[in-house]
Amino acid sequence: MKTAVFETYGSPDVIQIREVEKPTPKDNEVLIKVHATTVTSGDVRVRSSTYPKGLWLVGRLMIGLTKPRDTGLGNELAGVVEAVGKTVTRFKKGDLVFGGTDMSLGANAEYICLPEDGPLALKPANLSFEEAAAIPFGALTSLVYLRDKGRIRSGEKILVYGASGSLGTYAVQLAKAFGAEVTAVCSTANVEMVKSLGADRVIDYKKEDFTRSGQVYDIIYDAVGKTSFAQCKELLAPQGRYLAPVAGIPEFLQMLSTSMTSGKKVIGGVALQRQEDLNFLRGLVESGQLKPVIDRSYLLEQIAEAHGYVETGRKKGNVVLTVGG
Repeated sequence: MKTAVFETYGSPDVIQIREVEKPTPKDNEVLIKVHATTVTSGDVRVRSSTYPKGLWLVGRLMIGLTKPRDTGLGNELAGVVEAVGKTVTRFKKGDLVFGGTDMSLGANAEYICLPEDGPLALKPANLSFEEAAAIPFGALTSLVYLRDKGRIRSGEKILVYGASGSLGTYAVQLAKAFGAEVTAVCSTANVEMVKSLGADRVIDYKKEDFTRSGQVYDIIYDAVGKTSFAQCKELLAPQGRYLAPVAGIPEFLQMLSTSMTSGKKVIGGVALQRQEDLNFLRGLVESGQLKPVIDRSYLLEQIAEAHGYVETGRKKGNVVLTVGG
């Protein structure tokens, strides 16, 4: 089978397509024939070894100090179950599924084995494989941050900074589904697209400084790591939450300091991918409350080109790789 690998850190050119043996599922695993996968900002950070401020060494210790220990790439996928391990009961051969690899990688391949109790679910009936593959990373991250970490409530006001990216496009839609009033910040080119996702107000950061709007928010969700708590603190309500999914050392220090107060909080940390959350998202998709935004599609063999595009920081929503034609 074909799989994308990187054996050293660097530019997109370090990625190669290799022929390797098709994996065999363990007793608790399913073998998935991948039809679509993606390239995310997280994939780019791993490949290039560029991490949020102060976390370079942590990233290298996790992935590999001098070279990557696991050479696979890709975190999300959609495809068809081709075989199941002997103890598997949740899925059967022929099921159309989508999911993520959680804290590991390897989805940029023609086949992958995943545990049946991991972040894996039946594909939404109203989505193509390409659309379904674009959900797990961005939507699960934003769901965990808004619902679990931020404890979003109906009627609250939320500002989503970086509303046109993968995390941001899902955050706008999820916040609306939870009954919040959404202000979105993006560039001129993406204003109409973000409005179409349901944002109540869209601020074009090239024309307006969102910090001078005079508005106060219960939640500020920085989906791209381009703001700071210091910059946003005065915009937060007395019990406001600054959510930082792309957090560096400054944000982690602020998390510690604000946790000792009863007022405004900085919240970051890992957003684990869970099967029950993926099923929750499937329900939102099938009811029409959530949809993926796909910017560009490439073939698996064009993965280096896809990485180069994601690395520009200009993608809208998600970048998809189709596998096997």
